[in-house]
Amino acid sequence: MRFGSLALAIIAGSAALPAPVPAQAHAERLVATPGRAEILAIGERVADYHVAQLAGGSAYPKVPTGNRNPIDPKGWEQGAFLIGLTTFADASGAPRYRQMIFERGAANGWTLGDRLYHADDHMIGQTYFWARSHGIGDAAIADMRARFDRILANPSRIDLKFDREAPRCVDRWCWCDALFMAPAAWLEMSRVTGDRRYRDFAMKEFWAVTAYLFDESEGLYFRDSSFFAERNAAGRKLFWSRGNGWVFAGLTRMIPLLDERDPDRARLIALYTRMAARLQGLQKLDGYWSPSLLDEPGASVAESSGTAFYVYGLTWGVNHGLLDRAAYEPNIRRGWAALVRSVHPDGRLGWVQSISDRPAAVTYDDTHDYGVGGFLLASSELLKLADH
Repeated sequence: MRFGSLALAIIAGSAALPAPVPAQAHAERLVATPGRAEILAIGERVADYHVAQLAGGSAYPKVPTGNRNPIDPKGWEQGAFLIGLTTFADASGAPRYRQMIFERGAANGWTLGDRLYHADDHMIGQTYFWARSHGIGDAAIADMRARFDRILANPSRIDLKFDREAPRCVDRWCWCDALFMAPAAWLEMSRVTGDRRYRDFAMKEFWAVTAYLFDESEGLYFRDSSFFAERNAAGRKLFWSRGNGWVFAGLTRMIPLLDERDPDRARLIALYTRMAARLQGLQKLDGYWSPSLLDEPGASVAESSGTAFYVYGLTWGVNHGLLDRAAYEPNIRRGWAALVRSVHPDGRLGWVQSISDRPAAVTYDDTHDYGVGGFLLASSELLKLADH
């Protein structure tokens, strides 16, 4: 079954809506998905707006008070955007995106952030591997390899318990976001160098934190151990949408980096498909996933960063034959329609929850780098799906 076509006028009109469209009032629109030309057009609109903001040096005037602007060129916020841009550069074929990634890496000196162990400072390395394979060569990963070797020589053995007053456990991957930020870089280092130590370290740490933070009864990850006793307004466990989105998207980036005969690959696929089935049932009728995943259906709040990671992850699974297209395409369609409604006419992606570690209030004007990165990941996979 191929995607149907949706007029560009519908995209432009729906992008300006100030709030989620009630599913009951727009059932037909929510099951229609644009074809390749429309996906590419809105993906480029979002990417170009964001690139222009970063080039101007001051991205988001309406970032909520208390959150810094995305000024760290090696930080996780811009790292997430650039990871999305690598996939969109390949899917769209537009040279301007490739050039920006090269320029940003060169300006960084192809180095990671300052903190040796912190996953946030490893995230940008995923874009360096992309640059390496697109002509830069091993110079793009030399510093990263030296950093990883230092960690292997002196690995942290700190407890995974998250102390909010002094979270020293961040020397390991003790919060679920880290499972997007670091493991893929370690696995790719193993793949390109042939050194299994990087792979073994990544899988050891991944399964350690999964055993600690994954709730077997709910099939979801706690953000960190400080949330074990947290409950939402209805008395249910608190599972953060973007936090689980980081994990779900991270799995899609890890699985292809392991050999098909590797038993850990099979374990990751089993975890991925289990999460996919659980997340499928948590999508709201308006197409979004609420910031707090176990909120009641009537309490749905628009939030685009978690939704983008889920649309990306589900579409990736369909494209790679891990999920049944007929079963999951309705979720993908509804989620994509919700994301399209989040885009302002000028290309600004709205409804992105601000920097946090838990569900929080969000508005149509809220945006940030990582949400755009998720949107571009989703756009890239949808372009592939539209071709089949």
